[in-house]
Amino acid sequence: MAEFWADWGMLAYLAAAAWAFFEGETFVILAAAAGQATGLIDPWLLMLSVWFGSFLGDQLWFTLGQRYGAKALRRIPGAEKRLATAMGFLERYGTLFVLTFRFVYGVRNVASAACGIAGMKRSRFAFLNFIAAGLWASSFVAAGWFAVAWLGEENTMHALAGIGVLVVLFLAWKLISHWRRRASAAAEAAPAAPRAADLPPPPAPDAKQPLKRVAV
Repeated sequence: MAEFWADWGMLAYLAAAAWAFFEGETFVILAAAAGQATGLIDPWLLMLSVWFGSFLGDQLWFTLGQRYGAKALRRIPGAEKRLATAMGFLERYGTLFVLTFRFVYGVRNVASAACGIAGMKRSRFAFLNFIAAGLWASSFVAAGWFAVAWLGEENTMHALAGIGVLVVLFLAWKLISHWRRRASAAAEAAPAAPRAADLPPPPAPDAKQPLKRVAV
């Protein structure tokens, strides 16, 4: 991680912003931890970069939800159920949900679109989203930065490596589960082959028809 900053310099902060645009808690923690351990990464620039990237990413999802409705989420596995959950949270908690949905597992990817679908004003969402993105960025940068000071560089890297492995395994499990659901849905949608019991019986021979002699 530190080598990436050493090679790319300020462009690395743009990469961090792009990563946060799509959601990247693990990346932010790793970058902050590497910055504390090596001194090559400025935590303030890192925080501003991922703040800006996260803000823009959720503004885009809000706009897509506002314009296209639930169709904007059709490519996300399990989007309908997550959207229903997000809409319920939004109706119940309102502003608090917008400020905290980045920390809520299961609805993070659909929450901004849910706000757009629900008809929230763009100016209100932009204001709350800006604050929420700042809270998210500062929290995860601080988590990575102070984890090194608390655990030590070596133990922090081991812990983060373990987290990375768990994330990869979780994503693999989610992908396999998605493939299985698609295969099961395709099997249910395919027409079933007729069973022998469902086939019509063969026609009975006509008793009045004379039997033909076979020459031996």
